Amino acid sequence: MVSLAGSSATNYLRFLFLGLSTLASLLSFSLAQLELQVPPGLTELQAIEGEDVVLPAWYTMRGESPSAQPWEVPLLIWFFQQKGKDLDQVLSYINKALSSKPRVSLVHAMPSRNVSLRLQALREEDSGTYRCSVTVQYGQDTSSDHSSKSIELNVLVPPATPSCHVLGVPRVGTNVTLNCQSPRGKPVVQYQWERLPPSSQVFFPPVSDPTYGSLKLTNLSTSMSGVYVCKAHNKVGSAKCNVTLEVISGPTAAVVAGAVVGTLVGLVLLAGLILLYQRRGKTKEELANEIKEDAIAPRTLPWPKGSDTISKNGTLSSVTSARALRPSHAPPPRPGAFTPTPSLSSQALSSPRLPRTDGPHPQPVSLSPGGISSSVLSRMGAMPVMVPAQSQAGSLV
Repeated sequence: MVSLAGSSATNYLRFLFLGLSTLASLLSFSLAQLELQVPPGLTELQAIEGEDVVLPAWYTMRGESPSAQPWEVPLLIWFFQQKGKDLDQVLSYINKALSSKPRVSLVHAMPSRNVSLRLQALREEDSGTYRCSVTVQYGQDTSSDHSSKSIELNVLVPPATPSCHVLGVPRVGTNVTLNCQSPRGKPVVQYQWERLPPSSQVFFPPVSDPTYGSLKLTNLSTSMSGVYVCKAHNKVGSAKCNVTLEVISGPTAAVVAGAVVGTLVGLVLLAGLILLYQRRGKTKEELANEIKEDAIAPRTLPWPKGSDTISKNGTLSSVTSARALRPSHAPPPRPGAFTPTPSLSSQALSSPRLPRTDGPHPQPVSLSPGGISSSVLSRMGAMPVMVPAQSQAGSLV
């Protein structure tokens, strides 16, 4: 009996221990909770372009050991998002299958509670927000737990090699500007100018602009010639370029050549203007000659045939027509016909009283040559003129 009783007590205690162990396991399992972690205070990670970087992350099960348990089936996804763009998946571990984009990998092989991400050969466009999402299933049980964390990555870019050049002609007494620019850099690139030995010098504002990379040199002298170096720098690197400044005291060959060319061009233009002026003068003269040749000569009244009497002494001449000397018994003019009146010239000539000479009185001379009447002459625009008679001796009568 005793043996039976002792054996039953032992079995009872064993059963009680197994029950308590099972209950403890169930309690610990129910209390387990997934927690994804990153280094404390790490919200932004900076890295340099061209290098590698690791985004640290791991998960734990609260109330469990740090190592993975056989019943854990993790589901891992790393996402990447740039500002203003959609979410992009860069790595995933689902159903024990790993897939990732180029230059992206896990630091530790899965399954592992360390899910840190490695990025290789960084580029500036890799800057953005990386989000890690982990889900753990508990064996065959349908229950699961989920957690996620985000890390901001900022890829810094050292300054690219800048370019240096001179603006202006470096002559004595003039002003020039030395410019220096780097094509890229992150954060913003700053510039510093200095002059190399033997005349070392470091330039500061206001002659030097650290933001735009310009250096202003005024009132140049030959002593300011030398090598000037520009240093472009930011918090992750620096780069340099240099320019040689040679201050000249006289005009350069280019200036002389420009002056010669300008003089020749001016002479050619002047010669062209002279030729054009001469040609225009000739054109005007030819046009005037053509107008003269094309003009119609004024009409003249035909002189009557007969002998003209001209005074020998040349003091006064009068032209009389033999045919015009007619008897005084010419018919009187018709009523209303035009009666010639002496012109001013004839009145002036007839005004002085001349001595009378013996001989017959002069007969009035008809002013209508060829027998043309005075009315016809007036319609033609003729002006009647009284011509005094002349004796053979040349005196007026």
